[in-house]
Amino acid sequence: MTATTMPWQELAHQLADQIAAEGALRSPAWRDAVEATPRHVFVPRFYVQRQDGQWTETSVDDDGWLAAVYSNEPLITDLATTANGHRVTVSSSTKPGLMVRMLEALDVDDKDKVLEIGTGTGYNVALMSHRLGADRVYSVDISRALVDTARKRLAELGLRPTLAAGHGVEGLPEHGPYDRIIATCSLPAVPWAWAEQLREGGLVLVDIKPSTHAGNLVLLTRHADRLEGRFLPRWAGFMAMRDADDAPEVTSIAVDLNAGRRSVTHLEPTPWSSLVPWFLVQALMPDEVVFGYHGATDQGPEWAVFSTPDGSWAAVKTQLGENGKREVRQGGPISLWDELERTHQTWDNLGRPNWDRLGLTVTSDGLHRVWLDEPSGKVSWTLPSR
Repeated sequence: MTATTMPWQELAHQLADQIAAEGALRSPAWRDAVEATPRHVFVPRFYVQRQDGQWTETSVDDDGWLAAVYSNEPLITDLATTANGHRVTVSSSTKPGLMVRMLEALDVDDKDKVLEIGTGTGYNVALMSHRLGADRVYSVDISRALVDTARKRLAELGLRPTLAAGHGVEGLPEHGPYDRIIATCSLPAVPWAWAEQLREGGLVLVDIKPSTHAGNLVLLTRHADRLEGRFLPRWAGFMAMRDADDAPEVTSIAVDLNAGRRSVTHLEPTPWSSLVPWFLVQALMPDEVVFGYHGATDQGPEWAVFSTPDGSWAAVKTQLGENGKREVRQGGPISLWDELERTHQTWDNLGRPNWDRLGLTVTSDGLHRVWLDEPSGKVSWTLPSR
């Protein structure tokens, strides 16, 4: 039995039901696309990381493979080895529910032409091709191998969209203008080249993240002089865009905990515990903030550590002390944790606004201004140029 003749239709129908039940799948056209698109063609194998850090592969010959492929879960589909021997993820099949939520947010018309940044497995290209017709779908990825493989898989289904290998920040200007642009990778900033390839009134949906976990999906409208729009209400995250077709290096954090200034905090020490203030504090950071752990205890890592390229760093104990607070140590030119404390307090004073109260304006000079409630409002933050 070949991959394309497997009894997958009922599993695809169940997947559509799951996505609809979580509120992401609303329109009949996208439901039809999910039910008609064989995800297993695009995920013949995937990888799972064990507790010891090693990766195991599951493929078409393994029990449970087909059911896992049609689960509403993301699947790691490609690994690469760094120069120092680490195996890192370089491609995945996004959680179908998230992908559909983004496609619904794009609000496409039958005649829209769409550019996707990040071809990956090709599954999302297939969904869009079913909905719009393959001649209206364009996609670019940094990996020529991924693009070539996706092209073959799509051809198995009789789909021939335009795929290209290249750097996603450049888009595909030779095929523009587009009505919609969707990015399935995260970026620290929106490339203005995308705005130049988008018709006025068109939409771009992108995951903006100046640092790990620091940001969210934002839906921007093309105006004559700017891109502008709001963040989607639910947080989501994607792998960062790669600048080259190789394995991204794993950044190590080396700090001297004995040299740091000491204080205490009541805040949780991980970025995902306070996603909105963690994003807003990026306006005060000199560059990307790298997050990791240091030391070990019976309960897990001892310290959560943050650092920036200028030598600033902060380390926060993961466990509460006897006083009900966590120890903090920080050093370098900028007191990273102090800045987060102040930003968190500002967020508190504003009523703890969620993502749906935040918006973004991007202009041709590279300025990225985050605003609260309205673009003309008095409260805003300017993200650093990256």
